[in-house]
Amino acid sequence: MDAFIIKGGRSLKGTVRVHGSKNASLPLMAAALLTDSPLTLHDVPDLSDIRNMTRLLGTLGCEIDLKDSDPGRPVTIHATDPSQTAAPYDIVKTMRAGICVLGPLLTKRGKARVSMPGGCAIGDRPVDLHLRGLRALGAEITLDAGDIVATAPGKDHRLIGAHVFLGGPSGSTVLGTANVLSAAVLAKGQTIIESAACEPEIEDLADLLTKMGARIQGAGSPRLIIDGVDELSGADHRVIPDRIEAGTYVAAAAITRSRITLENFPTDALGAAIDRFSAVGVQVTPAGNGEPFDRHRGSVTIRTADTLKPIQVFTQPHPGFPTDIQAQLMSLLCLADGNSTITEKIFPDRFLHVAELLRMGADLTRNGPSVVVSGVRELIGAPVMASDLRASAGLVLAGLAAKGTTTINRVYHLDRGYERMELTLQALGADIQRVKQDSV
Repeated sequence: MDAFIIKGGRSLKGTVRVHGSKNASLPLMAAALLTDSPLTLHDVPDLSDIRNMTRLLGTLGCEIDLKDSDPGRPVTIHATDPSQTAAPYDIVKTMRAGICVLGPLLTKRGKARVSMPGGCAIGDRPVDLHLRGLRALGAEITLDAGDIVATAPGKDHRLIGAHVFLGGPSGSTVLGTANVLSAAVLAKGQTIIESAACEPEIEDLADLLTKMGARIQGAGSPRLIIDGVDELSGADHRVIPDRIEAGTYVAAAAITRSRITLENFPTDALGAAIDRFSAVGVQVTPAGNGEPFDRHRGSVTIRTADTLKPIQVFTQPHPGFPTDIQAQLMSLLCLADGNSTITEKIFPDRFLHVAELLRMGADLTRNGPSVVVSGVRELIGAPVMASDLRASAGLVLAGLAAKGTTTINRVYHLDRGYERMELTLQALGADIQRVKQDSV
């Protein structure tokens, strides 16, 4: 396993282009199972989760052409063997988004056997809402040896449109909405999904499915109306920018008191995050040369005030503050002038990074789903352990600002969501190196 060694205290300078969204790419790739024609996606990031999804689709009868050397990394996926309906444990266990193949397999091939998903250890994330939604469409579902076994009804093995409610204790479910939406586009009749996820990644999936011939209304709202069609065609589609990567690099600039430019920045998808960054003292402003600013893929400049202000923040489903930027914001608030409070409303146990930040001199007090962050004058480099994808990013940011050397172990978590982050930060002037863990 690899580790990062960071010598903190350096200012960053330069330009970063935000990659395509990991969380959008995975269900978009799974949508290739819905058509017999090729599907081409542009700007798919080079990440371990993407490589695992590629492996998974290969086991499900897809031919995949990935052009690494071409701008935008186009990926063409062609489902050519419809007899394959089992998603094996050894692949699905590596990423939660492996569950995204369940809806497409079931609605297109009439049956599916998908292992229960893996991913980061950030608290309970049951798939009961996925199964509830698919059962509402007529699917027969059982659990067998850790696998979800699903069959579409009738002799024609076709799902049937229905009224589906996807609300849960923490709000809507993003991957559950993706699964039910993907299943409904080929179901007989009309499906209405209530309490659908409003995240930009769901809008992007609906955009792709519409290009493929699906009939969808209400994307981006809590109510989706889908009129099923008999078949879908192939399509050519560019993945939206990764809003979590974008927010991470905003925090990186802020915690190092640097001025950097971010290209392909999804301002429209980051309203709540930009609001909270602004309250801290971080300015995100258009960096164009007089041309109309593109709120979906524009360029912005990040500037930070000399003194960081304390704030209160609550993670919420979109359009609220993203849970996936909570750890990065916590690292930033460790250096604010006063006491901040972060309340986690999505995954109340998503605080494994707290213990590691304490090792670096942070002053943090957890009380149930909330953490009080008392600002300190400086963080001190220390050996720390990455526990999940976004916690890893938060620790990298803390290491960039800390006095001395920080060693972050188990950065394979980071590789699931950031494309060679150390190279990006090196290009901005950070002193960060990737090393083999046994050499640390």
